Amino acid sequence: MSKAILLVNLGSPDSPSVPDVRRYLNEFLMDGRVIDTAWPIRRLVVGLILINRPKESGHAYEKVWTKDGSPLIVSSRNVQKLLAARLTVPVELAMRYQNPSIESAVKNLAAQGATDVLLIPMFPHYAMSSYETAVVRVQEVAAKLAPAMKLTVQPPYYNDPDYIAALVASAANFLKSDYDHLLFSYHGIPERHLRKSDPTGCHCLATTDCCETASPAHATCYRAQCFATTAAFVKLAGVPKEKYSVSFQSRLGKDPWLKPYTDYELPRLAIEGKKKMLVICPAFVSDCLETIEEIGMRGYEEFAAGGGKDYTRIPCMNEHPQWINALEKMAQSFLGAGR
Repeated sequence: MSKAILLVNLGSPDSPSVPDVRRYLNEFLMDGRVIDTAWPIRRLVVGLILINRPKESGHAYEKVWTKDGSPLIVSSRNVQKLLAARLTVPVELAMRYQNPSIESAVKNLAAQGATDVLLIPMFPHYAMSSYETAVVRVQEVAAKLAPAMKLTVQPPYYNDPDYIAALVASAANFLKSDYDHLLFSYHGIPERHLRKSDPTGCHCLATTDCCETASPAHATCYRAQCFATTAAFVKLAGVPKEKYSVSFQSRLGKDPWLKPYTDYELPRLAIEGKKKMLVICPAFVSDCLETIEEIGMRGYEEFAAGGGKDYTRIPCMNEHPQWINALEKMAQSFLGAGR
């Protein structure tokens, strides 16, 4: 069988223009694993969101757009090229939403004779609205366009030593600074998503210490995996317990999402006396709107509103050599199997 690698990230509008942003948001929000309601209700809710949100988001995208395009797409393509240079098999890149599309990636792989493909979701943690939807969509497209293609899915790597080492290495220079607090800001998800992904049906969010209590639910529990990443990071980096905390960002709608909320924590920590703040976003492997604009720009304003002084967003791993090393190890493990 001819092997290949497929990297899948979330996606981005083709441009910051309102029509392109509307197209992207429509595809993203109409995903039943993002807004998990019945289709008619989802269509109504998304229709209301699309009245004003594309213009607002377009302005935000303009702030982060580069001469080469979306930072998420640019970084993801660079990662693809760097990984391909280390391997002897095809490496394709796709986005769950918009371009480069999953359809085009599967067609390209099939055209190159790939029949055994390792899918690496660019999401370290399991969530139905990121990791799961990417995997399911690739499986659907492959079944339709290349039914003979065998897919192997890289499991969530939230506590993989190579991922943790890469994350720490990417933050190392920032951790040398005289900071008061390190905030781990993970992308939020609705609490109901956590419960839906709980195979036991009775563990997630049932108690205050559910994430510290061993359970099969942790294999698909986003919250527990975020805490595990944090614990592994601070242990390897030597961050004192009193100098870090965890929060969740980017919530949408009025339903309860994972707490505490980043936009509440930043001013609160400043008021508490944490004047020199570092913020890291481990759920994102590539910088994007949520890291650059939401955390880097709006986050600073929220922190300053509480009296904070020094504020630094630690960039995502992007093309960091140790992140490429981690991806290469995943690929080589797959390529060496069955020899």
